[in-house]
Amino acid sequence: MKLKDINSKVDPKFFKEHQRGIYKSLEDKHTTIEEIDSEDPLNAKMILNMGPQHPATHGVLRLILQLRGELIEKTKIDIGYLHRGVEKIAENKTYQEFMPYTDRMDYLSPYSNNVALCTAVEKLAEVEVPERAQYIRMICCELARISSHLLWLGTMVMDAGAISFFIWTFREREKIYDIFDEVAGHRFTVSHSRIGGVANDLTDDAIARIKEFVEKFPQELKDWHGLLDRNRIFIDRNENVGILKTENALDLGATGPVLRASGYAVDQRIIKPYLKYDEVDFEVPTRLEGDNLARYFVRMEEMAESIKIIQQCFDKMPKGPVRTNNAKQAYPSKDEVYYSMEGMIHDFMMTDTGICPPAGKEVYHAVESPKGELGYFIQSDGTGHPWRLKVNTPSLRNLQVLEHILDGEMVADTVVIIGGIDPVMGEADK
Repeated sequence: MKLKDINSKVDPKFFKEHQRGIYKSLEDKHTTIEEIDSEDPLNAKMILNMGPQHPATHGVLRLILQLRGELIEKTKIDIGYLHRGVEKIAENKTYQEFMPYTDRMDYLSPYSNNVALCTAVEKLAEVEVPERAQYIRMICCELARISSHLLWLGTMVMDAGAISFFIWTFREREKIYDIFDEVAGHRFTVSHSRIGGVANDLTDDAIARIKEFVEKFPQELKDWHGLLDRNRIFIDRNENVGILKTENALDLGATGPVLRASGYAVDQRIIKPYLKYDEVDFEVPTRLEGDNLARYFVRMEEMAESIKIIQQCFDKMPKGPVRTNNAKQAYPSKDEVYYSMEGMIHDFMMTDTGICPPAGKEVYHAVESPKGELGYFIQSDGTGHPWRLKVNTPSLRNLQVLEHILDGEMVADTVVIIGGIDPVMGEADK
């Protein structure tokens, strides 16, 4: 189909109506910023569009800002520029076929997305997962948490003016990518978790790489604390900036580090333990200030806690299988597929039909991703693909906070505050 034919099918009125509606909502939004009656040209009002093509908006995020001079009076968020319809795609795929799509939602923490889907389906179909597989998932999820927080740290500090920090955090992320390459055969979109377990066991080389990283990373974290915790420029750019009070965080549906930095210690690993999180000891970092600096401290402390969790997983992880042995619930091992007719038949049936949870059953299950509560709601009709599948993503919830905390701030702080919220548009737009 030619480009002009595609353009002819787009309703030309849609964009105009959308623009009119969003500017009207900005005009109607209540503001608490005090009006100043002055003819000073520096207090002139204007509407500024930031994004969706902007290098510092964490993807295709559009902000409509009403400014009075350098002060933000009102903010509206416009999303949906990356909408791909993944929830509807899921309803036309088998549960395992949908796994690679989850990698591409929060693409900074793909392993957490894999585990979120798997644990929801396993709860729906009552699948027993071997203990070793659960510990492997925990190790990889915590590595993914550190990787996600490292990207947040590098970009957020760069937004505040320190370019070198970005290179230092990416050096550590490269080590984690090398680990995932050894574990799953892929560096970025891993798709290593499977319904009923994981694709393969950890190799000796993978275990050695993880243990080396766990041993050396705390010193890197300590050095970064030494560079930033008392850095006057960094403190001035983040302290008392983007303040979110506890009651507002709860009202707006904030989750993850954004909520915990506002004084509410909610973590799915603690309140509704999954995998083996109830068998390891760790703290839930929490701050009371609710500003950008508090969100920085929460995520930095979370990385240290992730290291503790990984160390305990290695101490507790038993030997044994890494996937359930029920041929109706999980793919057989490749040895079975290659050397037995029954294994090949089961592999074909899992690919063609997939696991079939009971008809009429529904479930909601959430994990604690690096950005907060990531939950899957699934309804089954008894077939191998979901009748309904909806994803409760933390980035979408936390983006609602921006319209509240940007009002009253300086326009120069916009990018730093967005970095403090740490959204990923791949899971916000879905």
